[in-house]
Amino acid sequence: MKSYIYLLGLILLNLTMSCKNETKEWSYLKTIDLGKATPIGLTAMEGHLWVADGDNNQLIHLDGEGKVLFKEEGFERPMHIASDRGSIYVPEYGKDQITIFKGNERTKLNLVDSLDAPAGIHIKDGQMAIADFYNHRILFSNDGNWISFGKEGKADGEFYYPTDVHTAHQKIYVADAYNNRVQVFDYKGAHLQTIGETEKMNAATGIYVSQSQLFVTDFEHDRILIYDLQGKLLQEISEGLEKPTDILIENKTLYIANYKGKNLMVYKIK
Repeated sequence: MKSYIYLLGLILLNLTMSCKNETKEWSYLKTIDLGKATPIGLTAMEGHLWVADGDNNQLIHLDGEGKVLFKEEGFERPMHIASDRGSIYVPEYGKDQITIFKGNERTKLNLVDSLDAPAGIHIKDGQMAIADFYNHRILFSNDGNWISFGKEGKADGEFYYPTDVHTAHQKIYVADAYNNRVQVFDYKGAHLQTIGETEKMNAATGIYVSQSQLFVTDFEHDRILIYDLQGKLLQEISEGLEKPTDILIENKTLYIANYKGKNLMVYKIK
């Protein structure tokens, strides 16, 4: 009898642990229509959303409910944007520069190296990373000390048109777009990990890293792939997506820039 009770206890414990470890999935909530806008990049600031409208060369400012507050025109192909300390950092693909937009003012981010079609930028805790598209490299600054790593190629540590970048967990995550994968590096530019090759992506254009998950836009396959940080696929989102380009989590809400659909798809955890 004691053996039976002990065995039953182990079974119940395993079931409890299994339930606790079960990954909750993201579930569709709503769609935010953007009219004629073609969203490429997303960022958030003070509870509001900002959208880079690449084809119409503008930024769109939305409130927390998705209502358009105003549009800021005059950019040249804005791409994957970022926010920091009240400013929006805009990679201008057509101008080969990063523009800092704050209030009604615009300034150019000064860099030692010249850019060739910057496609993405991420800023966090004094660190800045830039995806330099045609130079097939990443620029990274940790408290003002810049390094450059990568070159054109398909081997680990090489890129074929990197499109977006994200720093998290003391690592640099790169959407290596036309190598159809995500690469992960340390702060010295040393390759640590490659994610997504088994899923046969076709143009990994956008990337976002949360506390426990990695989100990637698979542009040509009209889907979002969600991984744990070890690279295990957890969920695939595809319904209603037409050429997704970027992902953002804000206030426990997942936003997807649906480029061809001209909208934002909104998801919540079940």
